[in-house]
Amino acid sequence: MCPVLGHLDGRFESADAEAEHRIAVLYQEFGGPLLRHVRKSTGNDLQWAEDVVQETLVRAWRNSARLQWEPSLIWAWLLTVARRIVIDGRRRKSVRPQEVEPPEVDTMSVPDGSERALSAMVVADALRSLSQEHREVIEQTYLRDRTISEAAEILGIPPGTVKSRLYYGIRALRELLRDKGVAG
Repeated sequence: MCPVLGHLDGRFESADAEAEHRIAVLYQEFGGPLLRHVRKSTGNDLQWAEDVVQETLVRAWRNSARLQWEPSLIWAWLLTVARRIVIDGRRRKSVRPQEVEPPEVDTMSVPDGSERALSAMVVADALRSLSQEHREVIEQTYLRDRTISEAAEILGIPPGTVKSRLYYGIRALRELLRDKGVAG
């Protein structure tokens, strides 16, 4: 019998005092080795290992009346309980979604479409500033997604004229947007 646990045969004033004394002695004798053993099981996570040791000793305290207080039997019981606590902890972690910190409200961007609407208003205003000929070819080709030939047929002008008006119209539109500080 181990010298520390050997003196537990004496009488105590109450069963609770005896159990508390046994657990204190148990912690002195087995706390360090149990912590080293559990740290290996927890991937060297000291905080988790300390929690496991504490829970193991709480369970030993709850079951102190039923335990056989021989050092080899106690050590085996402690290892078994600690292993089960670690397994249960891993199962809980695998089922639970990973915790993440919520983003700060100040840094969160919420797309509201206002920038797109504002850009559309600026472009529409710039289009109104173009000549009717330039505006018509841009509308037919870009806004209505028609080919040069289709735009020429609709507008009743040759395809070469559509190309020329489109080139000069886009160039004028770029200048207007650059003047408004929208395009680079």
